[in-house]
Amino acid sequence: MSAESSRVSRLEPYLNRAEPAPTLLKMLVGVQLAGIREDAGFAQEQAARALGFSPAKLSRIETGKGRRPPSEADVRALLGLYGTGEHEASVLLHLLRRAGEPGWWQRYDKRLMPEWFDRLVGLQEAATAIRTFEIQYVPGLLQIPSYTRAVVERGLPTASSREVERRVELRTRRCELLRRPDAPQLWAVVDESVLLRVLGGREVMREQLHHLVEMARLPHVTLQVVPLDVTHASAPAIPVTYLRFAGSDLPDVVYLEQIRSATFLEDREETEEYRVSLDRLADEALQPRESVALIEETIRQRYS
Repeated sequence: MSAESSRVSRLEPYLNRAEPAPTLLKMLVGVQLAGIREDAGFAQEQAARALGFSPAKLSRIETGKGRRPPSEADVRALLGLYGTGEHEASVLLHLLRRAGEPGWWQRYDKRLMPEWFDRLVGLQEAATAIRTFEIQYVPGLLQIPSYTRAVVERGLPTASSREVERRVELRTRRCELLRRPDAPQLWAVVDESVLLRVLGGREVMREQLHHLVEMARLPHVTLQVVPLDVTHASAPAIPVTYLRFAGSDLPDVVYLEQIRSATFLEDREETEEYRVSLDRLADEALQPRESVALIEETIRQRYS
């Protein structure tokens, strides 16, 4: 099979995807363009210079970054430069047009959806597997609305009630991801302190922990707790989200959130370090059944 035929066959599952996946498709278009460029014998700087692009512009196109996909004119120019076959070009342009379809989360204003958060939600919507570690809060995809409200009010004490409710609405909509027929595998590891930190009052915590138990029983959700007496746990100092996608075309992505920004890692050596770290942490945590038992015991002792 030629390189072109192989690329086209790997793209076919994405052509008729039911849910819009603009973040995924932008990345996929970029990865394919980079592969076509390399097969055509062009270095990135050489291709950019030939079309009057800056190297930074071509890099953005090939990494799929930015809120919007590249223009069709730019992609057509690149495909023409590389001598791409008509069929492969038509498939890639079809994916590009689908990448322009807005996801549900992109209907929220930029105050709630800065570019880095837009990208995270888009990646989560498209991922086949999500691994996460939380040291302070219940992972976002496992939160109930009343708990989310308490988290938002704590983090944004001056926010208006409308903004708080919009943020709760957004988080609640994100949680629907785990109820979809094509839900990703979620593997969440949390520090035991998350279960003990009271947010929203004892009733909210009781409901939230019952929800964790319910979610942990779903076949695609794995939940583990790192108990407080594991003093040697190799936990990262900050929350970590690790995302994996179907097929071999897209790299794994690690998401590290700061107060008003975030870092996305895609370099294989960097993401591998976090994968190993999460593996080690899962080995040190309680097994899923023991974790659920600890949560249930915490409900009885602290929140009944």
